[in-house]
Amino acid sequence: MKYMLLFVGPPTDGPDQAVPQCTVEDWIAYDKQMKDAGIWVSGNALADLTTCTSVKVDADGQRIVTDGPFAESREVLGGYDIIDVPDLDVALDWAARSPGARDGGSVQVRPVAEFGL
Repeated sequence: MKYMLLFVGPPTDGPDQAVPQCTVEDWIAYDKQMKDAGIWVSGNALADLTTCTSVKVDADGQRIVTDGPFAESREVLGGYDIIDVPDLDVALDWAARSPGARDGGSVQVRPVAEFGL
């Protein structure tokens, strides 16, 4: 079953702000472990939050585009991986190995819905 691992960075301000301990090399090693295990399907890091653009369509069908960081949360989605593993327990194990699970960050694990199209 495929799962998406969403890497959520720690709050970027406030008293809970952690000093990052993981490095780019940690992420490269984690990616290599997933690829060597044959579970990695796809994934990418995301560009800085300031490059984000949001699109909404209102009830009249008009497009509303918003630039810049606008998230109400102080946490930032930094990237994702899709893995193909036998079950949720294995997906949770891979999430716990991620550098994103350290330093105040978290990893959200969600099954990928496949509609057989």
